[in-house]
Amino acid sequence: MVGRKVKKFQPGDEIWGDLSYPLGFGAFAEYVCIPENALRLKPASMIFEEAAATPTAAVVALQNLRGKRPIQPGQKVLINGAGGGAGTFAVQLAKYFGAEVTGVDNTEKLDMLRSIGADQVIDYTQEDFTKNGQHYDLILDVVVHRSIFDYKRALSPKGIFVMVGGSMTRVFLNIFLGSLISMTGSKKMGTVMWRPNKKEDLVLLEELFEAGKVVPVIDRRYPLSEVPEALRYLEEGHAKGKVVITM
Repeated sequence: MVGRKVKKFQPGDEIWGDLSYPLGFGAFAEYVCIPENALRLKPASMIFEEAAATPTAAVVALQNLRGKRPIQPGQKVLINGAGGGAGTFAVQLAKYFGAEVTGVDNTEKLDMLRSIGADQVIDYTQEDFTKNGQHYDLILDVVVHRSIFDYKRALSPKGIFVMVGGSMTRVFLNIFLGSLISMTGSKKMGTVMWRPNKKEDLVLLEELFEAGKVVPVIDRRYPLSEVPEALRYLEEGHAKGKVVITM
């Protein structure tokens, strides 16, 4: 159904979009009412499960990778938490921008990270990327369990650290300390304001998907009746990429 003032869509159109902030973060449901400006026509080659897996995670990855300073070809980029939803998109997008990409996650996700383009992988159960002597032009962390000073140590002289997620205490502490570091040195530390359903981002993601450059990694699919089990699996941290609820 479409409202009488809707101009962009007709009944039967296949659409996709992001139902997160400020739209209430969505729900597990068969029907939802949403403003038309939060939606776009779904690419014809994209199945609904891929459409469900892409907008939030991919847009978060995209905006945080190029928000502080555009990635230049040949730069060294490290993605911590690379095997999850936003992380798998970040690996592919960083490769698209021409970076040399290192993905950090647990042992069982490393082969998958190689398969989507990671040049190097680090098993965080065996190696601490902040203490191995390597330096990166950009570090994107989607789990944020460390002190801001650990990330600072792993950055190149003009490197950038960007964080996504983590506990609120850790995020706020790192924002405060990161702003002080950014003001007093050449390294930039902090976060990027996320803008859901930004038209330019979705257009680029559509183009990259249709070209086979960036595709969602879907680990498991659960029917609507098994949402609690899906959430338990996701919270255990084993998911490779995204978990999708099917209707």
